[in-house]
Amino acid sequence: MKTYIFKPVVRAVLASLAGLCLLLITSCSANKKEATQVKEKFPITQPLVLDTVYTKEYVAEIQSIQNVEIRAKIPGFIEKIHVDEGKSVQAGQLLFTISNHTYRQNLHKTNAQLKSAIAEAKFAAVELKNTKELVRKNIVSKTELEKAEAKLEAIQAKMEEARSAVATAKLNLEFTQVRAPFSGGINRIPNKSGSLVEEGSLLTTISNNLEVFAYFHVSEKEYLDFIESKEINKNKEVTLVLANNNVFPQPGKIETVEGEIDRSTGNLAFRARFANPQQLLKHGSSGKIRLEIKLANALIIPQKATFDIQDKTFVYVVDHNNIVRLRTIVPKLRLPHLYVVASGLSPQDKILYEGLQRVKEGEKINTEFVPQTTMPQLLAQQ
Repeated sequence: MKTYIFKPVVRAVLASLAGLCLLLITSCSANKKEATQVKEKFPITQPLVLDTVYTKEYVAEIQSIQNVEIRAKIPGFIEKIHVDEGKSVQAGQLLFTISNHTYRQNLHKTNAQLKSAIAEAKFAAVELKNTKELVRKNIVSKTELEKAEAKLEAIQAKMEEARSAVATAKLNLEFTQVRAPFSGGINRIPNKSGSLVEEGSLLTTISNNLEVFAYFHVSEKEYLDFIESKEINKNKEVTLVLANNNVFPQPGKIETVEGEIDRSTGNLAFRARFANPQQLLKHGSSGKIRLEIKLANALIIPQKATFDIQDKTFVYVVDHNNIVRLRTIVPKLRLPHLYVVASGLSPQDKILYEGLQRVKEGEKINTEFVPQTTMPQLLAQQ
């Protein structure tokens, strides 16, 4: 009987104890979480205002200062090739000989025609002299004199035509010997000895690589920024990075800017000139132009203090009451680990440096100021 009387009481006591333990555990966990939140401090920092230099690279196309096609000026068979592909030649050096038998015979023919015309002109001049004497003595009429003068003029015209034919024949004969227009390197020779070439056929190309042009393109916006900052002008020194990522030993200088923006790309072409004494650079090579551009009073923040939503960049600004406020910024330039800010921040603003995922707009946080001592070091590595 006693067992049945006290069993409900025991159950009630056990239930009360269990509830009390659960309450104590929950309370301890809440207090522990609250204590953790109270103790956590979020690092904040301020933007730095610095004068700095950054580098930018642009894809470049290398062209020789002289690169021309050597073409046949007359038809004929290539009789002899006097140079080989890839060899250097001097201005005026003989490159190709085209068969000249036909052109030599034509020169002989035109010379003979010229001699004949000269002889006729001499005979006509004698006739004219005699006719003038007869007219003076009234033996013949003036009509005969006019005929003699006209005959001499016709023969003189024929003589001038013959002289022109001789000059053309000489020129064609000279064209059978194809010479280098300037000193340079010979490129591919598509037609070999014995090949029949027509007038205008490509024989080879020749390049003068003692100096080269490097063409690179910048956007219209960058061009306007360069003009406003006066950073890009003629004679500004630039560096060329080769296709194997080695730096070309000779510095270059910007010479000119193209006068028209490409409508299809919105870009503007710049041209830099490089000395190439070792002939390392060839026509058609590729590389990258590296520019050093100065930034005065640049407002710089670390990239880790920002985050992007769609196409906008944000930071958390912490006010004097340690309240977190979301703010949009406009980056002017992106550097490794850093942003140069165009608008949205001032040097006096304090921004959240770490823990961006653990705070919300309008939340009050505990802060700890962290000076940006690493930013100048990062800039020095650019």
